[in-house]
Amino acid sequence: MEKKFVPDEFIIPEKLETEKFRMRMLTVNDVEKDYEAVMSSREHIRSTYDDEDDDTWPEENMTIEEDLEDLRRHQEEFLKREAFVYTVVTLDESKCLGCVYMYPSEKKEIDAEIYLWARASGVENGLEKLIFESVKKWVKKEWPFKKVAFPGLEPKWDEWKRI
Repeated sequence: MEKKFVPDEFIIPEKLETEKFRMRMLTVNDVEKDYEAVMSSREHIRSTYDDEDDDTWPEENMTIEEDLEDLRRHQEEFLKREAFVYTVVTLDESKCLGCVYMYPSEKKEIDAEIYLWARASGVENGLEKLIFESVKKWVKKEWPFKKVAFPGLEPKWDEWKRI
């Protein structure tokens, strides 16, 4: 029997909100804002995860239609409770600031792998660090995971640690 990512009785957190941003489920309705954020931050996203298998995403010539397909897949995974992708937006929801991806780990000693990125302009002003720190606290407080890894964001993420 395959282990479920989260227990059936677990209520998926709807959002995380701070004074600087709101995180909520990424949906197909976010495609225009998401596409603009992704494409304007391609190099930053790639450089964050340059040791990972999928280091060519996003492609230079990715179309908005391809992004829409990604969003459709992420929305479906979320609704099926297989993975959880949250968009990070301004409080007025006028701009996408980044994304947070929560996936089950293939490593049996880890419950979840969490990837995130902020638009390139959010790195200099500390937004990406704020998102990272906020997500770490949120996961510890609100999610059922005991061991979580943040590939690309924590040094030597192979040395798993309890959050």
